Amino acid sequence: MTAAMDIAITKATESKLKSTSFEKLVFGKDFTDHMLEADYENGEWKNVEINPFGPIQFMPSMAALHYGQAIFEGIKAYKNADGEAFIFRPYDNWKRFNISAQRMQMPEVPEEIFIEGMKQLVAVDEDWIPTKPDHSLYIRPVMFATDESLGVHASKKYKFLILLSPAGAYYDAPMKIYVEETYTRAAPGGVGFAKNAGNYGGSLLAAQKAKEQGYDQVLWTDAFEHKWLQEVGTMNVFFIINNVAITPSLEEGTILNGVTRDSAIKVLHEMGIHVEERKINIDELIDAYKAGTFTEIFGTGTAATISRVKELRYQDFSMYFDLEKYNIAKELKQRLTDIREGRAEDTYGWMLPV
Repeated sequence: MTAAMDIAITKATESKLKSTSFEKLVFGKDFTDHMLEADYENGEWKNVEINPFGPIQFMPSMAALHYGQAIFEGIKAYKNADGEAFIFRPYDNWKRFNISAQRMQMPEVPEEIFIEGMKQLVAVDEDWIPTKPDHSLYIRPVMFATDESLGVHASKKYKFLILLSPAGAYYDAPMKIYVEETYTRAAPGGVGFAKNAGNYGGSLLAAQKAKEQGYDQVLWTDAFEHKWLQEVGTMNVFFIINNVAITPSLEEGTILNGVTRDSAIKVLHEMGIHVEERKINIDELIDAYKAGTFTEIFGTGTAATISRVKELRYQDFSMYFDLEKYNIAKELKQRLTDIREGRAEDTYGWMLPV
């Protein structure tokens, strides 16, 4: 850990807190009073400041708009019963952010800006952390290229921001998922493991087509056979077959190395559930479903947390799941929630105090 850096703070003249309704929060719609800003120019980071949340100016020729150098992360802050604020596993997100930066030919963000800047920003807007069940303060670090000229090459200038947004449940109902076999999210050698904006932009058409058929999201498959399962549009995925938790492997670099995924694997081990990280084919799921051994499917993600799936459809075949029998996902979610909200001991050192 590094020592806290001296960050200039300009306070908002008036807080939006009192005029913000926390009763029906829509994910990513409301933002706190402040944001962190930093610039990368001439090979160094500078202008690290906490300022009132608001518009930023840029030129129409800004490189990110033309060549897609943009990455981000998703992190959450919570309060325990004593009102103390904690951030869940930010160091893991910082490491993954810089892995994404390397892949996208962008500069790494130092720990003192990413972690210490985040801590100071959350401290400034600590009153925005919701305390209701399934609520949190969502933290969005983002970096994008800011060169003001055209040309297909890595930018020399970048902007780094951290935004804060109070959030409720991302999916407030069990999900219906469509297995995608026309469009491709990622292939080996690509950028599937990087949390870059293009991955999400490229997923929107498939997600929209699924929604037109009554589904919430798609489960992506491989680029060649469209049989090998990868991840859901907004989260990693787990399948419970014969009381074993199976989740697609990270080895091919086509899915995100989710922080919640990793947390789930560790807690599942604590629960006595065997976990297999491996390739898994849609036909294996269908065979297990027909045999009655495929009993649960759920997603894991910072925004989604643990999200149960009630229907999985492949072509014309739908698999339906009894949510009342989702014992593993239910216990997993409760255990993670208890750690995040301070009701269970944090044996892993996941919770960083603000």
